[in-house]
Amino acid sequence: MLITILAFVFVLGVLIFVHELGHFLAARRIGVRVITFSLGFGPKLLSFKRGDTEYCISAVPLGGFVKMAGETSDEPLTGRADEFLSKSKWQRFQVLIMGPAMNVILAFVLTWAVMLRGAEIPAFLDQPPVVGGVTATSPAERAGIRVGDRLVRIAGRQVSTWEQAGIAIGSNARREVPIELVRDNQTLTVHVTPDAEGKFEVGNIGVQPDSHPVVRGLVSGDPAQKAGFLNGDVVTAVNGERMLSGSQLSDTIAKHPNEAITITVKRGGAVRDIGVTPVLRGKKGMIGIQIGNEETRLIKPGPLQALSFSLKKNIEYSGVIFQTLGGLLTRQTSPKQLMGPVAIAQLSGEYAALGIIPLLSLMAMISLNLGILNLLPIPVLDGGHIFIMAIEAVARRDFSAKVKENMLLAGFVVLMLLMVTVIYNDLTRIQWFQKLIFWR
Repeated sequence: MLITILAFVFVLGVLIFVHELGHFLAARRIGVRVITFSLGFGPKLLSFKRGDTEYCISAVPLGGFVKMAGETSDEPLTGRADEFLSKSKWQRFQVLIMGPAMNVILAFVLTWAVMLRGAEIPAFLDQPPVVGGVTATSPAERAGIRVGDRLVRIAGRQVSTWEQAGIAIGSNARREVPIELVRDNQTLTVHVTPDAEGKFEVGNIGVQPDSHPVVRGLVSGDPAQKAGFLNGDVVTAVNGERMLSGSQLSDTIAKHPNEAITITVKRGGAVRDIGVTPVLRGKKGMIGIQIGNEETRLIKPGPLQALSFSLKKNIEYSGVIFQTLGGLLTRQTSPKQLMGPVAIAQLSGEYAALGIIPLLSLMAMISLNLGILNLLPIPVLDGGHIFIMAIEAVARRDFSAKVKENMLLAGFVVLMLLMVTVIYNDLTRIQWFQKLIFWR
């Protein structure tokens, strides 16, 4: 619990600080007087003043703000040059845009830093989505998808890698989607309704890539070591049955205690059969291996390659965010996939337990989401203020304080409805809370 709290405070604190720092630096650059720079809302816990600005940390750590002189028309305005509304619309736009921009920049920098350390990723992710296995009774099997089919288009989106296919399927849980595939040089279209899996209800149709489990460790003196298995062996089959996952391999071995089996492995480009007899332990057959779920490859780019990779990944993730937002508006994406502060806290704790690099990867994704979502044209958000300014520029007149107040109120209501939705989603993923929801 302590790790979760500390990780959550660290993640959210950095993201909020960077966002507000963008507004602060842009305001200072164009000569706007900043009255308050606050991390958090509500009662002040710590504060100090330097120059014209009070810097503080407040009790509610779910946001922050930069209070500028002459920021709204309902304040007493003196017309001084250091007031926000005394600046041109272009200058005010720069102040508003810099908060989200700093979050996007942070996502880019963090992804670049993570990639410089290197990463081990599933080998199939950037390979063409050719089906290597179909789970029995799955949506894919019911739709007639077969081993060897190449997925081409899912829900109208072109997919050229397994990563893209996973994203397209994952965002369409419980919704029938057309899947265009190529089989024997012929193009077919089937309709599939992905199952919703996990606490975030990610779509899954039950197809697997042509990937195989890997031996990650050997128990000294056990059958596998005696039979000649080595770390890194890729297990392709047991008794001629193709193995596509670690769980499948483990279950297959467990069914053959004290019975000789033949395991086919790839090692250094060569394929060989190894005979081994699982020993009975408890009620299962075991040979003494630690199993990795799939083949992986190590990415270790140089600084320039890491920059290119970071740019590519953040562009791809941005596309996913926009597709999700579009899906929410058209009701093609379930709102249950949205996360709020409780889920972010849980994920922060889980990633922090894995180490600093996974935690930084999570921060990069959340920062990108925060940057893009703040640009939505909802009054109260930065994008809403920019939207109002754009309308005023087109109309060539400023709205009255009353009109702006009503627009901001409407934006606040929308934002609160969204917050209630994501917090409810978060709570429904907690086991003890699920028992209280009698209407589900």
